[in-house]
Amino acid sequence: MPSNGNFAILNTLVRPVGGTSRTTSNGNTTISSSSGSWGTPVTLAANTGKWYIEFYVNAGSSGRNVGVVPTNSPKYNDGDYSQGGAGDYAITLNSSGALYNNGTQTQTVASNMATGDIMSIAMNLDASPKTVQFYKNGSTIGSAENINSSATGPYTFMTKGHNQSTVTMNAGQDSSFSGAKTSGSANAADDNGFGDFYYTPPSGFLSMTSANLPISADIDPAQTNDNYPGKQFNAISWTGDGTTSRAITGLGFQPDFIWFKDATQAFSNRLYDTSRGINSNGGKRLASNAPNEENDQTSGQDISAVGTDGFTLGASSANYTNYSSDVNVAWCWKANGGTTSSNTDGSTTTTVQTSQAGGFSIILYTGTGSNATIGHGLSSAPEFILVKRRSSSQNWAVYHESLGNTYNGVLNDTQAWSTSSLWWQNTTPSNSVISIGTEGRVNGSGQTYVAYAWHSVEGYSKIGKYEGNGNTDGTFVYTGFRPKMIMIRRWSGTDSYFVYDTARSTSNVMGNFLQWNNTDAQTGSGLVDFVSTGFKWRATSASQNPSGTTMIYAAWGDVPAKYGNTF
Repeated sequence: MPSNGNFAILNTLVRPVGGTSRTTSNGNTTISSSSGSWGTPVTLAANTGKWYIEFYVNAGSSGRNVGVVPTNSPKYNDGDYSQGGAGDYAITLNSSGALYNNGTQTQTVASNMATGDIMSIAMNLDASPKTVQFYKNGSTIGSAENINSSATGPYTFMTKGHNQSTVTMNAGQDSSFSGAKTSGSANAADDNGFGDFYYTPPSGFLSMTSANLPISADIDPAQTNDNYPGKQFNAISWTGDGTTSRAITGLGFQPDFIWFKDATQAFSNRLYDTSRGINSNGGKRLASNAPNEENDQTSGQDISAVGTDGFTLGASSANYTNYSSDVNVAWCWKANGGTTSSNTDGSTTTTVQTSQAGGFSIILYTGTGSNATIGHGLSSAPEFILVKRRSSSQNWAVYHESLGNTYNGVLNDTQAWSTSSLWWQNTTPSNSVISIGTEGRVNGSGQTYVAYAWHSVEGYSKIGKYEGNGNTDGTFVYTGFRPKMIMIRRWSGTDSYFVYDTARSTSNVMGNFLQWNNTDAQTGSGLVDFVSTGFKWRATSASQNPSGTTMIYAAWGDVPAKYGNTF
């Protein structure tokens, strides 16, 4: 039988509310409090599949709640006993048998939960709509609840309590609930042969263990030698030695989009890609921190070639990308090895270079000055898009799915996000095209453009949002993989685009951020942990973890949570 992997346990990276005295034991499967209230999700989550879990009531006169919550919901991180309000999309069964869905009581399904009861949940994320069914001591209680159609995942299980209550979870690791139940167990496995449950899971429902986690087959290291996360994206760092024609190797693949930054000095972010051209005479450079038009590097090259395992720095690298004793970093994405194709999906023909496995596309097009659509070549709608006019000076344009199609960002500045239909026509990208308006940043008549577009890939990349809590025990953001790099940006007000990566920071707690919108050298310390399923803030900064403020992010990883490697 294959390995069970790692079973979900209680996620104690989520901060308990206020001064709650919350303790966990039995390998983080049992939770209790001597005072106050708590709410704790489990460590694994999914967007698809059918999932089953059991919770045993060890003790307490009231306040043992169980349920389901999306990982991007404020309820996931609030660490308290409340049911959550409208927009939290939590579904909770409380200890008196009241069932709440998205902040509203919808059913009364059972008598009080008593010490010794086992409460079970079956979450069906493959149904349409997605459903949640509760059980008490092996019997169905009430009817299935539909997860709100506006909710987006991943989704996970959660338990909450107060008044000196104690609960033990079983995601399949122990049907005795750490010895609390000593007889009557079915010792049942799920349909994949994983787990040890007190009651037999419903047909088709699986244990929430890493061995069962869904992952895109295109990037699954168990199914591909060519396209797993480490061959889709990597960040590589080196210390400059002041030479030219230096080969930087160890990347693991041929890069098609290379984003350079000197971390020691105030040099520009320098962007190159194989669609616009990289050759022995240099390449066509853009700067993410400036509105400047494309610069053809024929007489002073940062880079002169790409290879199967990295790239070669060019004639001017001693001054910029290989400055003596400076720490340098390159964030690199794979597309299609430099091979482009014509795309006629939109009203304007584009030249595209894509990685379907990595959810990344480089798009070249010429503006019309009129509302248009441009084909992106991906199989799913892009969620994060950067657009730059190449032929003349103009600010960068940014689209982020979490803010929606009415919001427009500028990459090379700290200015606040604005609203206008002239950028994206108030139209969300589709599986085939991106809608662009008449704004000069995206569609000036006769102007040439490049767009970089990404969508999330389960187990490798995640584009989303989180809400800060303004505490050093900060917000935990679930990605479903160990990040290699994250970019974050506060959506309201003026601020920077901050970048953290494991090439420059090799242990937790990580600092050393760089900024895409300016030339600053790296700075910061003790801000964020990268862990096997996401990232955890350790700062109160208004730019990283502001209380009650929405932050947008894009993250790329190297190890899916399915394979359980920690940083």
